[in-house]
Amino acid sequence: MTRSVSKGPYIPNSLRRAIAKAESSGSHSPIKTWSRACVITPLMVGRSIHVYNGKKFIPVSVSEDMIGHKLGEFSPTRTFHGHSGDKKGKK
Repeated sequence: MTRSVSKGPYIPNSLRRAIAKAESSGSHSPIKTWSRACVITPLMVGRSIHVYNGKKFIPVSVSEDMIGHKLGEFSPTRTFHGHSGDKKGKK
């Protein structure tokens, strides 16, 4: 079930404050967040946000095409190591 339109996009207060602080000081240092469910807004465009994927922080450089998507979509949590089966080098 999606979020109600009347409520607006989900942005945690801690991330909103961090973006506002970086914007007012003119800092371009990356912002760390654990909130993968946060919706990308126009205020975040051009910023580097490090999103936690359960193991490490993945750097996400936000562009205009990402507006409306969630931060977790750009920080994969699983690593594909390939299908098992006949290995080419084994005999």
